[in-house]
Amino acid sequence: MRDFTEEQTLFRSAYRRFLSEEIAPHMDAWREAGIVDRAAFTKAGEQGMLMIWPDEKYGGMGDDDFRYEQIIIEETVRAGCGEWYNTLHSRLVGPYLQRFGTEEQRERFLPKCVSGETILAVAMTEPGAGSDLSGIRTTAKDMGDHFLLNGSKIYISNGINADLIVTAARLEGAQGKHAMVLLLIERGMEGFERGRNLEKIGLHAQDTAELFFNNVKVPKANVLGEPGKGFHHLTESLAEERLIGAVGYMATARRAFDITRDFVMQRQVFGQRLSDIQNTQFRMAELDAEIDMLEVYVDHCVRLHNAGQLTANVAAKAKMLGSEIEWKTVDQCLQLHGGAGYMKEYEISRLFTDARMSRIYAGSSEIMRYIIGRDVFSQKYRSFLD
Repeated sequence: MRDFTEEQTLFRSAYRRFLSEEIAPHMDAWREAGIVDRAAFTKAGEQGMLMIWPDEKYGGMGDDDFRYEQIIIEETVRAGCGEWYNTLHSRLVGPYLQRFGTEEQRERFLPKCVSGETILAVAMTEPGAGSDLSGIRTTAKDMGDHFLLNGSKIYISNGINADLIVTAARLEGAQGKHAMVLLLIERGMEGFERGRNLEKIGLHAQDTAELFFNNVKVPKANVLGEPGKGFHHLTESLAEERLIGAVGYMATARRAFDITRDFVMQRQVFGQRLSDIQNTQFRMAELDAEIDMLEVYVDHCVRLHNAGQLTANVAAKAKMLGSEIEWKTVDQCLQLHGGAGYMKEYEISRLFTDARMSRIYAGSSEIMRYIIGRDVFSQKYRSFLD
């Protein structure tokens, strides 16, 4: 039994209706265009369904219970709108302003983030720095009353739509490979340019871009957190980022399972329904059990997170297992669709190509295994049964 409150259950119903009426009907057009219309963010903001956690004085509900975002992620995937990266905006990037921003920064930026007028992104990845942030080469030089930013970022989600970008840069002159600063880069700053909307094999409605910084003057008022501590600020948010991913992977696996269940119950093979064949039953039974187990673990992680007890290790397990189970599910479900699964008109084909990214972004499965393995062989390791 999942432990959502009555209020959250009502929110789920309202949000499901919002997606059905305002977002889902436009997804095919947005996939064709390669970008979600900005109106998606403002419409969600108008109905109080974009950013839940900010205080009421900024326009939010003031409720930091992660289960609201869990509902948003689950329902967005269920409606076939997973390429709308609303959670990147609302729960992955937005909290940086709350955790590390000044009150002046929160008052300046959060209200328009809540309303959807300002769209958020975070820029960490570079051609030589993905999962290993120590490889960042973009630099910020302290010029007294401002920082001078130079470098580039790649594969930035919301890269075209974003109006405010939390950008990580190496602090020039500081000692140590982790001496970084986070800067708030605003649309229109001189020297800030975007590359083209990158073409991907999946997630076609989600805009992804390369960003270029050529002597961008960033005022000190746009420094987020403490200069030199940027790397530590980023790592503080990694557990939640990986939990966000795990919720989405679980929801995608369940969506793929549900549409495949419907398909095999209708498809005829050798004079009988595909669902009546033992191989189909065995495969679907295994997937159903694994998705149920994943859901229980994800819900457990959400409870830990709400209590402030979600560790990097536990979140890495959720991220790794979630993305691997998601991939196994979409792969086997496409197989059960047969030739139809390879056709774009069937939803399973999109879920398959979209899911391939899950084991790469926000820390690859290999990096997750490294984090988990490092803990397994540390002195502080404890078995679940201890």
